Parts: sequence; C-alpha cells; structure tokens
Amino acid sequence: MSMNTVEHARDVVVIGSGPAGLTAAIYAARANLHPLVIEGSAPNLPGGQLMITSEVENFPGFAQGIQGPELMEQMRKQAVRVGAEFLTENVTEVNLENRPFKIETSGGLTVYAKTAIITTGASAKWLGIPSETALYGKGVSACATCDGFFFRNREVLVIGGGDTALEEAIFLSRMASKVTIIHRRDALRGSQIMQKRALENPKIEFRWNSAVLEVHDPSHGKVTGVTLANLLDGTTSFLPADGVFIAIGHTPNTKLFAGQVDMDPHGYITTTPGRPLTSVPGVFAAGDVQDTLYKQAITAAGSGCQAAMEAAHFLEDHGE
Repeated sequence: MSMNTVEHARDVVVIGSGPAGLTAAIYAARANLHPLVIEGSAPNLPGGQLMITSEVENFPGFAQGIQGPELMEQMRKQAVRVGAEFLTENVTEVNLENRPFKIETSGGLTVYAKTAIITTGASAKWLGIPSETALYGKGVSACATCDGFFFRNREVLVIGGGDTALEEAIFLSRMASKVTIIHRRDALRGSQIMQKRALENPKIEFRWNSAVLEVHDPSHGKVTGVTLANLLDGTTSFLPADGVFIAIGHTPNTKLFAGQVDMDPHGYITTTPGRPLTSVPGVFAAGDVQDTLYKQAITAAGSGCQAAMEAAHFLEDHGE
C-alpha cells in the first residue's frame, strides 16, 4: 500500500467499520477519493455493534428484516465494489497535530491521511457475568429500540437507573406486558421528567437495592429469568422474565484520540451541531462515537455520508 510516506498520503482514511465507517467509505469511494478503511481486527470486531445483533428490522430497505452481521457484510462488499480499500488491523496511535495526519497500526504500518473520519463507535457497558454473555442475542440485549419488538406481550427486565434505563423501560412498556426496572439503589438517577413518566407508568415495576447475579438459562438457549441479590440484606430470589435489557450506558471508543480532539465529559467526540466537524480541521467524526442521543444504525450511516461529503469539500477547499 502506497501510504507509508507523507508524499503518498491518502485522501481519506476511515477508522472504524460499522455503519458510519462503511457508509463514509462508500461515499468517499464514489467521489473518487480512494478511501482506506482501517476496519479493526480481533478483539475489536470489524462491523461494530451490529455484529452482536441478531435480527435487524428497522433498517430501511429490508422488508423481511436482516441479520446484523449480514447487513454489515453487504455494506462492506458494497464499499469494496465502489473502490474502498480495507486494512484488517487495529489503529494503535494517531497524531492529529499536523496534516497529513499520522496513523500507526497494529501491523506496524504508518499511514498518512489528508483527512480522517473517526467512526470507532461505542461499546455498551455490560454486567460482566458469563451467563449474560452466553445469552447475548437470545433474550439479553442492550438496545430496546433494536430488539423490543420481539418481546410483545412478554415480561422483560431493564437493568439500570439512569435516563438510558428509564427511556428503555418506557419504550418497552409499549410492547411488553410488564417491565421491571432493577436498580442497585433505592432512588433513580435519571432526570425528573423521565422518573415521573416511569413511576407513573402502570406497566413498569421496580426492584430497588437489587443486583443481577445470574441470567437464566444458558442451557435452554434463552432467557427464563434472573437471580437477584438484595443489596441490603444479602438474600437472593428468582425473578422470571423473557428478556433482559442492560441499560447501564455506553462507553465511546475514543481512548485513542484523547487530548487530540475535543470530547465531552463522557468521552464522546464533540462535533458541530448538525455537522460531523471535530475541533481539528480535516478530522470528522460520525456514528456512535459522537452520537449521545440516537445510537441507531441508520443515523450512524447518515452521519457517515455527511462526513465523507465534508471530507470531499475540505479537500477541494485546500486544493487537494
């Protein structure tokens, strides 16, 4: 790959390969900018969070729904077909102080980029227990908007007590027969208006001062309930349920860019409202890495399109 010298800097380098990164790659390739996508490799799954999502029914254009990994495979093939190049490595270091930007990879490559599009996404925070991992996509989810539809007239649990948890619970109450919020404390952390809505919702119940010890039942290949610990007296109990939604927040994958682009207190890259511009000219951010509000595949794809178009304009403006 001819990019190991400053003279051979790529027009566009996309870091990340979820819906935002692949859409950016498609648009940049069609603008004849020969983008390079550094897509990640294990343990950072190329394809992003959709790689651990089973059925996707809310991405337009798929009347019958589509499996998350298949959707990402189709996007990647499309990017390759229109001319994007892929590097299956992780980015280990970036220097965004001067253009062209310098990007180091896990395979020892140095890549120079005239513009960079950051689409490294976010990772849902999980409880970190083996039974939860075993039931990912089999009743355990971190996205009510994605998966709530599959729990119509079923009983579900939401773990958490902040705005994320309350939003998920309220959304799920439209479909589920019953939603129980499990919270470690005896009071909610969410905003007053969200608390009021949740507390007044007849379908939502609360288990206070409680933590999930175990999700049942991996041996059945589906969720049947959870073992709860009462954090006040140490007693345990079984709570039956058909689905468990983990809503303890997301962590943006931005450690790599700390101190180089402006971020909010939670580590999300800050962008110009309505545009994917970061604090560094020529560096753009799209998808969940900068989206604290929507976090959907379709909104990530839309912002990836915007980032590629902005990169093209930036290169034109700089006579490149």
